Amino acid sequence: MNRRRIIIVDDHPLFRAALRQTLAGGDTTVSVEEAGDLNGLSTALDADRDCDLVLLDLNMPGVRGFSGLLLLRAQYPDIPVMIISAVEDNTVIRRAFELGAAGYLHKSVGPTEIRRAIETVLSGEIFVPTGMSLGGDDDHTALMKRLATLTPQQVRVLMMLSDGLMNKQIAFELNISEATVKAHVSAILQKLDVDSRTQAVIAASRIEEGQFEALFSLGDTK
Repeated sequence: MNRRRIIIVDDHPLFRAALRQTLAGGDTTVSVEEAGDLNGLSTALDADRDCDLVLLDLNMPGVRGFSGLLLLRAQYPDIPVMIISAVEDNTVIRRAFELGAAGYLHKSVGPTEIRRAIETVLSGEIFVPTGMSLGGDDDHTALMKRLATLTPQQVRVLMMLSDGLMNKQIAFELNISEATVKAHVSAILQKLDVDSRTQAVIAASRIEEGQFEALFSLGDTK
């Protein structure tokens, strides 16, 4: 049997260690690696792109809401990403799947459920938490699907627009020209079907239902 490579991305070392033990304990067919943030994950994947599954926490330093998932799905579309989070809100779970997650796992579940979820995704299926129904499309589904079409650099530019940065500042932060920033902004507006950068920021931040916070300010209670 081929060795399966799984990378855990979470900023809590104790949680990563416990999850790693659950996944790899005594199983020689599974190779489990850890990363404390998206930069660490990128380093691991740049060294070896062959990865069977990424387990991603929603809230880490440098990540806001679903921005990490958006970046990973855009940059590594062939690698399945399962969200593993303390957030159990059904709307959050649904949005994760709309943005391309292969599964969603609550941090509160036990080892047996964790292994079942992993095996489900590794077999090519999606894993939906017990008792959760994804249901049909709603008013926000189309927007989520449009967000999922952004490239990694467009996601970064949109995040910086949301922070209020001007083109010159974005160019400096990303080490690109202002003309390239303008091209990215134009592409973002077209993909999100909006007319201005202000509308793009609103589209990215005003996806709220019930207790679901804004897309790029989701609070993940550990």
